[in-house]
Amino acid sequence: MATHRLYYDDAFLQNFNARVLACAPVEPFATESGTIPAWEVIMDRSAFYPTSGGQPNDSGKIGEANVLDVRDEGDEIVHIVDSEVALGNVYGCLHWPRRFDHMQQHTGQHLLSAIFQERYGRATVSFHLGSEMSTIDLRGPEPTMEVLHGAQRATNAVIFEDRPVNVRYGTAEQLARQGARKEVERAGILRAIEIEAADLQPCGGTHVKSTGQIGLVLVRRCTKMRQDWRVEFVCGGRAEQVASADFALLRTIGEKLSCAPEDAVAAIEKGTGERESNAKSLRVALEQLAGARATLLMQGARVGKGGMREVRALLREEDAALLLRLATELAKNEKTVALLGHEPTGQLVFAQWAGGELDLNALLKEVFAMVAGKGGGTREFVRGKLVETRRTGEALEVAGKLVGS
Repeated sequence: MATHRLYYDDAFLQNFNARVLACAPVEPFATESGTIPAWEVIMDRSAFYPTSGGQPNDSGKIGEANVLDVRDEGDEIVHIVDSEVALGNVYGCLHWPRRFDHMQQHTGQHLLSAIFQERYGRATVSFHLGSEMSTIDLRGPEPTMEVLHGAQRATNAVIFEDRPVNVRYGTAEQLARQGARKEVERAGILRAIEIEAADLQPCGGTHVKSTGQIGLVLVRRCTKMRQDWRVEFVCGGRAEQVASADFALLRTIGEKLSCAPEDAVAAIEKGTGERESNAKSLRVALEQLAGARATLLMQGARVGKGGMREVRALLREEDAALLLRLATELAKNEKTVALLGHEPTGQLVFAQWAGGELDLNALLKEVFAMVAGKGGGTREFVRGKLVETRRTGEALEVAGKLVGS
């Protein structure tokens, strides 16, 4: 028996009476706190909207049972609940804040999609109503910021006019002749949502009664999604929450930067410039330091077999960035192998002059066999990282013994 869908003609219906036709146990339902027992309820009539068309299901109660999910299975609406419901007459109640939020988002989407298509030639190919953010995927060229802001302004202009939102019925051919935004191939009588002088769209979802009830539309951002462009947006109560959160974040950023919120961008640009300048100065300083340290280390290098000089150094207070630069400077010296470590991070760098006789990659593997770590490289230059940073000095001792053996 087909379920009579009460929300088709009255999306504002919050409470209703119905007759339970069937109730049977189903697979346990997964919730945030774990799986719980569940039952499948079918009624002769229902105001609960099932997940479909990009819009999530309603929640609420059927008798004393909590509605966990609502599914569209052909002509029937299946309600998944957390306790058994007796056959016969029952009272249903929707969780209204969730329903009204979905109505604001969905009607806002219809209007926003209509504006994108009519004014900018970008057709909507998909819609998703998320728990925090909603999205539409647009077909066509990338929408510029001018297009995104223009669509937002035009959508809100229609919202502020508080135009009627009506339900219409007709065949696909009849709706097409009336200017439906999207053609459908389904036979029979179809339900459509009309926003006066703005949009006509076949849809089975729940919607507000006038555009003013959408409240406000905020377009958030646009990202590439395969061949289309995904536009994030929020409407109504969500728009209020997002705008408040955005300003709170901007105010916090201003406080951190010791400036007014409206000056945050300029302060960030100034700080970025200073950081880049400081980074350049640091690179120059590190190169100079590496050259000086390399000279000192070469003076104290141990000379081994064949005149090969071993330079071993464990860095503790220095920046880890010095490690690579110092290794590069030392490797410029003929018949020299550098065994360097950075104790705070457990990093190792081994380097030797071009054409050196040692296989440093093999050497690093031997070190890791005794002091656990990961890394690799070439015969002449390797990098690694120890599991235990406190064993960095020990790893260098092992490497030194292997080189001297």
